[in-house]
Amino acid sequence: MNKPLRLFWRTNHEITARELRVIGADGKQIGIMSTLEALKLAKEAKLDLVEITAKANPPIAKVVDYSKFRYREEKKLKAQTKKNKGGELKEIRFSPFIAENDYQTRLERVREFLAQRNKVRLVVVFKGRQLGSKRFGYELLNRVNKELGENISIDSEPKFFGRHLATVISPRLNIKKQNNNGENQNQEINNKTL
Repeated sequence: MNKPLRLFWRTNHEITARELRVIGADGKQIGIMSTLEALKLAKEAKLDLVEITAKANPPIAKVVDYSKFRYREEKKLKAQTKKNKGGELKEIRFSPFIAENDYQTRLERVREFLAQRNKVRLVVVFKGRQLGSKRFGYELLNRVNKELGENISIDSEPKFFGRHLATVISPRLNIKKQNNNGENQNQEINNKTL
């Protein structure tokens, strides 16, 4: 479940600055004036005075309908977070002696995560006497890496953390570029740089 976005702007009498650079309801700059004058202007227009940039000198405030302003800002933030989606760290767990069907199911899930541009932590969980067969964990992770082929880059080599053998992989993106002759070239970019 997504957390609700929480944005905060000082409005009307919450504004503590003595002077403000005021922008009108039409989006045009009115100028620098005292906070009391700006509040009077907003009240005459039956709108709110919203401080949009507190760190500027003097702070910038806008005469707007606060509920509409907040709705637009939250909508922008949601759109921006949608664009930035990807790059999360997902985890897939294996056992060292996993059945073939379970292996294929998990491998397909890894491919889905990589297609969404997420990093994937592959974890082999050892229980009880299985710790005596650590090489099977390494072989399993090598098999996954071979089956995924050149579509991935290994961010961290397999290491043991207690009873877990873990590695992190990320997708490699192929971007087609045209060289000077107009021919397409494939250029690989590692996800670490994105």
